[in-house]
Amino acid sequence: MENLDVLQKVVVLLGCLYLSWRIVRYIWSFLDVGKDPVIVLVTGAAGQIGYALVPMIARGAMLGSDQPVILHMLDIEPAADILEGVKMELMDGAFPLLKGVIATTDVNEACKGVDIAIMLGGFPRRKGMGTKALISKNVGIYKTQALALEQHADPNCKVLVVANPANTNALILKEFAPSIPEENITCLTRLDHNRALSQISANLNVHVGDVKNVIIWGNHSSTHYADANHATVDIGVGYKSVRELVANDHWLDSEFITSVQQRGDAIIKARRLSSALSAASAACDHMRDWILGTPKGTWVSMGVYSDGSYGIQPGLIYSFPVTCEKGVWSIVQGLNIGEFERGKMDDSARELIEEKAWAYSYLH
Repeated sequence: MENLDVLQKVVVLLGCLYLSWRIVRYIWSFLDVGKDPVIVLVTGAAGQIGYALVPMIARGAMLGSDQPVILHMLDIEPAADILEGVKMELMDGAFPLLKGVIATTDVNEACKGVDIAIMLGGFPRRKGMGTKALISKNVGIYKTQALALEQHADPNCKVLVVANPANTNALILKEFAPSIPEENITCLTRLDHNRALSQISANLNVHVGDVKNVIIWGNHSSTHYADANHATVDIGVGYKSVRELVANDHWLDSEFITSVQQRGDAIIKARRLSSALSAASAACDHMRDWILGTPKGTWVSMGVYSDGSYGIQPGLIYSFPVTCEKGVWSIVQGLNIGEFERGKMDDSARELIEEKAWAYSYLH
């Protein structure tokens, strides 16, 4: 009898807890308990990448389906009418998560209260223009934008530089926004990372979502190194090495690397325009994984501030494999680096050291 009484009491207690939970959920549904909007700055928002990116952000592809956003869009004065048109389309999209839009040519207005800054704007490379000349054109632009972020953005603002030369533009920005933590200033190499996944997927005739842990080392330029040595494929009963599945070292050590490096040129040749949709998608991937975290057992490629890992000079913005958790990235440590990989990584580092010297010569 005592056991029966105990059981009855447990059943009553569980019933009360269930009813209490239902009541709380009912009351909760009438309360405004949504998240505060995140303010996202997109510079160069009237351009092709911006036009592809802002609806992705407004729809929740970057920060999640439950995160409201306020978009600050910045571009140069000659693009003001186009920028206003983009704003009109965003409003007509009636995105539930979009709580406000500012379209402006005033960099200080654009940077006010910004939590996330996606830097698409920059001086474009003209035909025949070398990297040194391109850096000279972008130093002033990134100095101005950095000073505005320093003065007006949230102190913990997270920055993603996309405009080329992305690694060195990020370095310039860091120089003139010293109060923003150095680990919060990054550049985009996720597009190269995604291209590498795509090339392996096509070679093996597997879904791209089943391929993981490629690495982009170095500069977002023709010297970056797409490394498949640690990549794996989900074969349904576990993961298998990409190198083992491809069974063609020559392809992985030559054609694969160059095809990833030259993919942007191939798209320009086919489309008569540079990559826009894929670049916007990669920017979303970069920020989403940084803020919401990478899946367990998976890393991604990000251009981040070097701490000397893998023998890369500290102070460069260099692409490493990283994992992310709670808004913090960490460089994956302990990977085996062979002589071939070492040479490729060092070549890209030397290019970045040269770019850094050029940039600093224009700063001082």
